[in-house]
Amino acid sequence: MNILSPSMLAADFGNLKAQLETIEKNGIEWLHVDVMDGIFVPSISFGMPVISSIRKQTKLFFDTHLMIMDPERYIDDFKKAGCDLLTVHAEACKDTADTLKKIKAAGMKAGVSLNPETDVKEALPFVEIADLVLVMSVHPGFGGQKFIPETLKKAEIIRREINKTNPGCRLEMDGGIGTANLKEVLAAGVDTVVAGTAVFGGNIDENVKAFKSML
Repeated sequence: MNILSPSMLAADFGNLKAQLETIEKNGIEWLHVDVMDGIFVPSISFGMPVISSIRKQTKLFFDTHLMIMDPERYIDDFKKAGCDLLTVHAEACKDTADTLKKIKAAGMKAGVSLNPETDVKEALPFVEIADLVLVMSVHPGFGGQKFIPETLKKAEIIRREINKTNPGCRLEMDGGIGTANLKEVLAAGVDTVVAGTAVFGGNIDENVKAFKSML
């Protein structure tokens, strides 16, 4: 089953509760939560207090993307905040395999992500133990960027590895995805699609329905 995981970073935080209710009413089950530290990426977003507060407002599955250095330091804190899945960057971990194992030991699902410029080979060793692999189709840290088509080949390679070694692992793509390029993203083997502006910009009901009609 393909999943749409709307990126909370593109939501209107002054009207967040209503917007989350809107996506839930349209059958959305996942929420992509981007955490940035200003070090691994230039931007700073939000941390555990904000996530804890939002957790009280919704039952959505928190698909949490950690764009932070040494994420293993905060695994227990994100668990307490109510996260369901933690995706860490291979580029930001001292020991990626160990970090994934610690996330699972804390009772969450574990994902690994790669930046567009990172060789796909850096993710392949972790496919067997990961619950999700996230291919960044833009440079992390900023919303509204243009999709990088070359990342589709990376997704295809990872999909083959998932099918071979860990069929239960999900393949997610994040960045610059809308209904105009969704078909080619899915054709590359992606089953979990992150979209921010394309969901929260304009009429959310219509945007979600347009995505879901293609998934």
